[in-house]
Amino acid sequence: MKLWYNCHAATLVDGGYGVLENAALLVDGERLHWVGPLGELPAVAITERHNLAGAWVTPGLIDCHTHLVFGGDRSGEFEQRLRGVSYAEIAAAGGGIASSVRATRAASEDDLLASALRRARPLLAEGVTVLEVKSGYGLDLASERKMLRVARRLGEELPVTVRTTCLAAHALPPEFAGRADDYITVLCDDWLPHLAAEGLVDAVDAFCEHLAFSPAQVERVFQAAARLGLPVKLHAEQLSVQHGAALAARYGALSADHLEYLVEEDVVAMAAAGTVAVLLPGAFLTLRETQLPPVAALRTHGVPIALASDANPGTSPVLSLRLMLNLGCTLFGLTPEEALAGVTLNAARALGLAASYGSLEAGKYADFIAWDITRPAELAYWLGGQLETRIIRHGKELARV
Repeated sequence: MKLWYNCHAATLVDGGYGVLENAALLVDGERLHWVGPLGELPAVAITERHNLAGAWVTPGLIDCHTHLVFGGDRSGEFEQRLRGVSYAEIAAAGGGIASSVRATRAASEDDLLASALRRARPLLAEGVTVLEVKSGYGLDLASERKMLRVARRLGEELPVTVRTTCLAAHALPPEFAGRADDYITVLCDDWLPHLAAEGLVDAVDAFCEHLAFSPAQVERVFQAAARLGLPVKLHAEQLSVQHGAALAARYGALSADHLEYLVEEDVVAMAAAGTVAVLLPGAFLTLRETQLPPVAALRTHGVPIALASDANPGTSPVLSLRLMLNLGCTLFGLTPEEALAGVTLNAARALGLAASYGSLEAGKYADFIAWDITRPAELAYWLGGQLETRIIRHGKELARV
């Protein structure tokens, strides 16, 4: 049994800081055996002792919404938006997701892996131990498969747990221009069954928006996922009210994400279904949005709130999950406690992993970070910079990624 001691712990049990002063953690293999005050340490055989020198310990961070695998670069679109061109106008001119589709289709699997590794490493260096990675820039079977294979390989190449999400219902590919219903048919009847049978899909997502897919089309995707026994997620209410979040809730979605235009009746539906609200301040900032997600309503109705990087080439070129803690507070009005819960316990809930990740509790994986800080709020306070950390994943301390 390994003992980690001389620390303070923010356990995040039940979503609050759950502070333990003068804490200790016992690790048995890959799992936490016990967490509590050092003075109450159980009598067990200890083979290793690790003095954390007064650090604050939190669960490993979880980035529950990323698009890390893609080809090409869209920094030119960033310049366009700064000149006043809207996201919708860029997309209508062949930019946006379509430009990433062209580049992703043209890239080899190894090239996609190399670029995804470069983007993932800064996240891991900050203490991310679990990542979700979406497809959605391939939009044909071979390219979606290629993206999902790369996402799986990320988890083999790096010390991180990767969950894959099929987001083939991200945009309409050029081959199906004007035939969105036909595209959804092919996706539901052919692609999803093949990709699921190959073990490449942990969840299914879609983009429910006026410039993407209608609620009726998304519902067909959800029905196909249900037939395959796959959980669903949804990009919902980012640019307009589509009531996608309520649709997601009806299908027991793990999460509904973005949510700037979420209305209260749909908040109520999410609460009843246990669907997590994943807020994405990186996209909000990059797109210079002004419509804030209804944080007060989410609180009132008890909807768990998660935060994520939304790392993607066009609307959220984010390589720091810790920055999202600050932006969640400064842009959306979360407390530092809520923000930390948003990248630990609630992020685990958004991936269906709360039984094994997201808080410091016996039986969960021993994924935790020892931070050289004076109080947990510092994690949301600092803008940029690399905080001094010790990162433990599955019971083993990691070298610098």
